[in-house]
Amino acid sequence: MAKKPHVADTVISAAFDLAAERGWRSLSLADIAERAGVPLAELVERFPTKARVLAAYVDGIDSRMLAGSYDPRETARDRLFDVVMRRFEAMAPDRRALGAILRDSGDDPVLLLCGLRRFLRSMALTLEAAGLSSSGLGGLVRLKGLVAVYLSTLRTFLDDDTADLTRTMAALDKALLRAEGLASLLWGRGPAPRPHPPEQSAERGA
Repeated sequence: MAKKPHVADTVISAAFDLAAERGWRSLSLADIAERAGVPLAELVERFPTKARVLAAYVDGIDSRMLAGSYDPRETARDRLFDVVMRRFEAMAPDRRALGAILRDSGDDPVLLLCGLRRFLRSMALTLEAAGLSSSGLGGLVRLKGLVAVYLSTLRTFLDDDTADLTRTMAALDKALLRAEGLASLLWGRGPAPRPHPPEQSAERGA
């Protein structure tokens, strides 16, 4: 029998509603199935674990982020700012649930391992969505820089109660500027050469 196309969205929504209400750690698949109005057997067939529910949620965020475009005439930092904010805007309605999930998953090594691999994939897609390669050594450097920027901004995002994510935008802009100043980690080029002091310049011209 064909599966209802909306079931996955219903399950994810139910899981996040429950996480916001009572936390993530003690939440069971049976709880999610009951809230979603889906038979447990059908839910488990699609989502054998809560980690799979989270993975499906992240897939949806990735798709919404990738649906946008970028202006190649903009600087790399501006393009990345727009793409990362697109990501945060997609997650904004779920901030309370995301905060609960992150708090309750800190000592779960399996979830952390699976989540880390999935998180790095999302960060690589974020680079690509901004027109920045995530391949090779240069891509690895950019990826590490973006991870630092994203995690730094995420703390502000989870507590941002402004209607237009003003605090998140300010934190992201600051983090990107800092990363750009620290050897331009995201763009894969070194910092601008420092000018010689006047006395050294005079000696070189002698």
